[in-house]
Order: sequence, then C-alpha cells, then structure tokens
Amino acid sequence: MRPLHRSDPSTIAGFRLLGRLGTGGMGVVYLARSGGGALAAVKRIRAEYAADPGFRERFRREARTAERITGRWVVGVLGADAEAREPWLATEFVPGPSLDEAVSLHGPLPEATVRALGARLADALAGMHDAGLVHRDVKPGNVLLALDGPRLIDFGIARSADATALTATDAVIGTPGFLAPEQAGLAGHGDADPAADVFSLGCVLAFALTGRRPFGTGMAAAVVYRTVHEEADLDGVPVSLLALVTACLAKEAAARPSAAEVRSALGPADGPAGDWLPPGLPALVARRSAEILDLPVAEPTVAVTEEPRGPSRRRLLRLGSAGAVSAAGGLAVWLLSRTPPGADSGRADPLTAYTIGVQTDLSGPRAADGRAQERGARLAVEQFNRRAERPFDLVLKVRDDRGDAGAAAAAARALVAERAVAVLGPTSRETVAAVAGTYHSHRAVLISVATGVEQGDVSEELSDPGYFEMRPLHDTLEVPYVRYLVLRGVARVAVVEDRDAGDYAWRILRARRMHPPNGAAVTGHRIAADSEDFASVVREALATRPDGVLYAGISQRRAALCARALAAQGFAGYRGGVEYALGPLFLAAAGDAAEGWFFGTSYVDPARLDTARRFATDYRARWGLGADAPVDRFAAEAYDAVLAAAEAMRQLAEEHADVAAGGLRRKLRRVSYRGITKTIAFNQGTTAFEGTASLFLWQIRGGVPYFRGHFEEAAKTP
Repeated sequence: MRPLHRSDPSTIAGFRLLGRLGTGGMGVVYLARSGGGALAAVKRIRAEYAADPGFRERFRREARTAERITGRWVVGVLGADAEAREPWLATEFVPGPSLDEAVSLHGPLPEATVRALGARLADALAGMHDAGLVHRDVKPGNVLLALDGPRLIDFGIARSADATALTATDAVIGTPGFLAPEQAGLAGHGDADPAADVFSLGCVLAFALTGRRPFGTGMAAAVVYRTVHEEADLDGVPVSLLALVTACLAKEAAARPSAAEVRSALGPADGPAGDWLPPGLPALVARRSAEILDLPVAEPTVAVTEEPRGPSRRRLLRLGSAGAVSAAGGLAVWLLSRTPPGADSGRADPLTAYTIGVQTDLSGPRAADGRAQERGARLAVEQFNRRAERPFDLVLKVRDDRGDAGAAAAAARALVAERAVAVLGPTSRETVAAVAGTYHSHRAVLISVATGVEQGDVSEELSDPGYFEMRPLHDTLEVPYVRYLVLRGVARVAVVEDRDAGDYAWRILRARRMHPPNGAAVTGHRIAADSEDFASVVREALATRPDGVLYAGISQRRAALCARALAAQGFAGYRGGVEYALGPLFLAAAGDAAEGWFFGTSYVDPARLDTARRFATDYRARWGLGADAPVDRFAAEAYDAVLAAAEAMRQLAEEHADVAAGGLRRKLRRVSYRGITKTIAFNQGTTAFEGTASLFLWQIRGGVPYFRGHFEEAAKTP
C-alpha cells in the first residue's frame, strides 16, 4: 500500500482513507475505514471517465449488480454512488492473497483444500444464478483466500443472464484460459449463461489442483482456440475429482452440471471452513492482516469539496457490523486489470517476483525423476517464500517435456515467454540439447541435476554459458565403485563396454586403463549397440578371471541383461555401474541378479544424511508420504539447486545488479552455496562442477538401493 497523495481526499462519504491500494487509467482504489471500524476498498472513478454517459451507465449497472450479490463467499458492497461527480463504490476488504498468487507461491493445493474452495465458490455462484446473474469472469485472480474461506470478487462484467451488451467497450468478456467456449464464439458476447460460470469454475479447480492452466498458456488467440477445440489438460487431477472437473469442462453448456450440483458433489459449503488452508498460507494471511489492522490513521490531505452522497441506512448498518475484515480487497485487482497501456501504476509495493521454471519429464520414461525434481523445487520455493527477510518472492512454473526433444522445445518457449530466469529439470541429453539454445538466447539459466551432457551438445553456449550441471561431471560417475575396488585390493577388472552408450562407455574404459584401480589389470569387452548377447561378452570377460566387473553403459535394461548373464555364469565377485543404469527397470529386469551391485551416483538418500534429514521429514509431510517412505531421488538435489540459484539472485539484489538480463549466469559461476546434499560451486568461474566431493555410493541390498554415503567414506566399509 502507498501513502495518500496531497491531491487525494481525506474521506469519501464517511470512509476515512488510509492509503492507496492501487491506481489505473480510470481511477484510484483506496484502503479506507468506515465510521464503524470496518476496513473497505473504495474505488473512485476519475471525473473525465464519469463524464462519458456510456461509462457512467456501465458503472451504475455494476453498482446495482454488486448490491444484488449476497452470500457468505462473495465480497459485500458497503456503499456506492454512481451519480457523484466522481462515482465511487466500496466493498469489504481482507488482505488475503488471490488463488493465483497462492498457487504461484505455494504450488498446487491439497484435495481437501480444493474441495472446500470449490464448494464455497459453487455456493457463491449458485446464489448469483438464483438471483438471475452471471459472473462471467471466474478465474484464480478473482478468488481471494481468507482464513475462514474463499471470497469471489470482481463483478464489473457480471450481468443478468438475459442481458445484452451496452457498448463495444463491454465486448471483451472473461479471461482466456478460464472463459467458456460459448464466451469465445463468434456469435457475440452476450451468450454467457450460468453454465459458462460452471465451465470457468472447472478451470479454476483444475488450476488449484495441478498448478497449471487446463488449456495452457501463450497468445490469447491460441488459448481460446484450445478452449473451443481441444480437451483440457487434467493430468494431475485426483481420480476422485476427475469426473466432476471433466463434466464442468464439457464443451456443450447443456452437458455441464449446475453450480448447485457442483456444490453438492464437493461437500458442505456452509459452516466454518476451519483449518482449510495448507501450511504456509494461513501465516501469509495472518501477516498481511496484522500489517493492515495496525495501520495508523493517515494525516489529513485536502478538504473534500464535494462530499458524495453517503450510503443508505442498510449499508450503514452493515458498516457497523462485526465483519471488519471479512472478505478480499479485490477492487484493486479489478481496477488494475483494466489499466490502459502506459498508465501510471501506484499499486502497493509487493516484493519483486522472479519465475523459476521446471521443464522436466512428468509423463515419459523418467517421470518419477521428473516428479521428484518438481516436488523438491516446489518445496524450496515454498520455504523460501516463508522467509521473513527474503528480498523477493519466487514463482514456480512447471512444464512437462515427456522426455521428448520436440516437447522440450515447446516447453522452453513457454517458459521464456513467462520470463523464467532459471529453469531446472531436463532428464536426458536429447532434451538438454533441444532447449539449451533457447534459454541461452533469452539469457536464462538452465540447470541440470538429473543428467549430464557432452560440451559439444551445448556448443552454442561456449561464450557466456548459461547451462549449469549442479552435479559432478558424468565421466566421473564410476569413481565411487572404482574407489571401492581400490580399497578391496583387486588385481583384475573387466569392463563391459556397451556401445549402446556411444563414446561414454569408451571413455570409461579408457579412463580405467589410464588409471587402473590399484594398478590392477584392466580388460575391455565390447558389446555392439544392436546386440543383446551379453552371455557371450560376459563369458569372454570372465575368462580373464576378474575380481570385479564394471558395466560401462547407461541403459537400465541392458545393465540388467549384463547382471543376469553374470549370475547365470556363477560370477560372485564385485559388480557395479553408474547412476544412469540404476532404477526401477534395472531392479525389475535383473531380479535376484541385481543383489550386491554397486553404483556411483550424484544423488543422496536425504534420510540417511545428517544435513538433509530435516528435508526428508518436510518432504514426506508436504507430499503425504509415510514416515519411513523413501524420498524420491533427485528431489533433494532439485531443492538445493533452486536455493543455490536463489542465493545467487539474493547477492545480485544486494548489489543492485540485473537478475534477469544475464546477471544470474555470471553470478552462479562464482557463488558457493552449501546445500543439504553438497556444496554447489564451479571451477574458477566456469560451469564445470568443482571436484568429486559430491559423488556417492549405493548398493543393492534386499532388492532395493541402499545409500552407503559419500564414496570416500563408504569405500572404507566392506
């Protein structure tokens, strides 16, 4: 909130003005206190707009419509005067965040919260529809969250279901991505009926549950086209709510349930909402409430030369009621959303918000790793945004690339359009190569924790590189297992060089020959990329009587074939590989033959690491996992990566440097961030990760991966 200007009145119709909530091309929204102590948002229209008869008529209609809208889950009108020289309208106020802001800062909401949210919004809409009104712009920005439940705001374009437009100014209705197909049709803009509100409500529920707009983002025309012609993206909507949300989003209005039916399907909408908000959000609401309620009385400004007519007796009774802070101050949103381009903005000074993107595989071959990264990143953003001393907020945007290069390129374009300053998450070399140039050209940082690439794959970044692997070089991933062999005093090592991995397998073999474990004899045994005859290759390798076998490859399935061949031929020595070959497919395909295998990795089990145990507890609680459930791999690493980027951004903010225009990529090369899994630092200001201190050793025990710890210490234990 900003202080009042000298040109502002001290009062409007008995409302004592406290400060400016926002300004736009048409007027000002003030925070005010009534004579009875209630806080209010008072919108006052500039005289030049009020001089337009069409504009005044629309404002008059808005005031009349707002007065007809009653119910617990809508903001109440406290007073209005459409005939004053500068028309004004006052509504109840509460400093709660919008649903859009809450999801951006805290991620998708739990199902229980969304049920409570949806039931109450449906109740508000049912009341409007019973009164013959249609809201026509139900969207996350028009839903504000209070401690006792949500409030639906912004009735500026609401009208009777059978009304027609007054002027062309009213032609734009709804918000692309949340408006109904019939609102986007060419037949005109008077086609919205109560079913359109239900469609919008379905979009809001999907957004709250997934954190994504169900018809995507981008140019308004493209979003509207998808709304009319394509099905909604409901991936992530719980099965228990999928049928209801799908019904709300039916293309044909007649096929949708009524708002009352949605309310019944979601649960009771009356009574106290109780503990309906997830952790983090009540504190945000309470903090803002405390700040507003503690406001001093503003110093008088100019005298009011024309006192608009006061509110009616009914309104005065409402002003003196106990609902001093009962709903959302959404008229600031209403006004600001309609600010003409180039208009001066005087909205309150919220913290600057920077977007962190997650572009990862959420539905393809590495969906588990992608989901873990999203969850770890989201937890980092939520916890960062709860820090009282933070200099800015973080907003998380997530895009599914399915592990596919084409989908990755589209995801990258979407995230740069949303001005992401840093993007986390590729799960394959192909997706990194497909997007590195896009992020580089837009001066965004691309961060990988789940895969490594060759420098040649991102050759366009040789100048001022913006691609960061916050993990050791992938050519070092065999080091933990090799170190274990060194301390076992092995004399002979056989390397199975799987050409399916290309030059990566050859480099592992070459490195072991150049630096043999403990001076051991190292032999190489190649299997062609188009062959699965591991039995022959293993037979050749075992003929050298090795103490240990190293599988040099990246395929979980082919590693399992190697494991089965070794077991079938009775090999009981040491067996191992690198993290790329470790995963559910390896365990399932290898079966008992996986037992005892070692793997060098870049990731940890946070539950077994002293510095990360708190994260493990928070992660399980945040995602509803059991107390002993394993924490998904790469979740802790993603958490560290986001907070390392945030630390670099914090330093830039302190230096008053530009975070978005390439500053972050330069700062990251020099930052040293001690995370819960490792210290994130780069060699001499490059993007090459520093040292091998963040390599770890795992072993298959009882059919599941067991984290042995940092490789140097783990190698000392038999």
